[in-house]
Amino acid sequence: MSEPTSLARLSMSLPGELFRQLDMMVEERGLPSRSQLIAELIRHALAEHEAYTRPDEMLAGTITIVYRGDRGRVRHQLAQTQADYLKEVISSQHVFLEDDQSLEVLLVQGPASLLKELCDALRRVRGVHQLKLVTTTALLPPLFHDQDAKNKGAVA
Repeated sequence: MSEPTSLARLSMSLPGELFRQLDMMVEERGLPSRSQLIAELIRHALAEHEAYTRPDEMLAGTITIVYRGDRGRVRHQLAQTQADYLKEVISSQHVFLEDDQSLEVLLVQGPASLLKELCDALRRVRGVHQLKLVTTTALLPPLFHDQDAKNKGAVA
């Protein structure tokens, strides 16, 4: 059983309009409290900070890409770029959108510096209109364990 997380109080002052918008966002999302929303926003900011300040830090996340144009050419170039980062790209999902656009979401994991490098390479593909990396410091569990490899080598 895991230990309960200790809580710490934070008191802050905000401009009235920003406070009103925060409360509207809490209500629209159906959250039980401002604290839950603020904690989520802080987690996103910390993960983004990690990606830029600790290049060797292992991160997991998604890269969301919206592109348009000659779909065959763009998809081929995106696939080639992903192949250059085979260890970092865990999986991808593609859907066609309206107005000759496509959406692709990549599940990625690796050192922050390589994920940033991958994003930069994908952005250079002509036809990419939007690209966003969202990371977390929580990692995917290992897909293969050393013990599994040893067992596969054993003769039954």
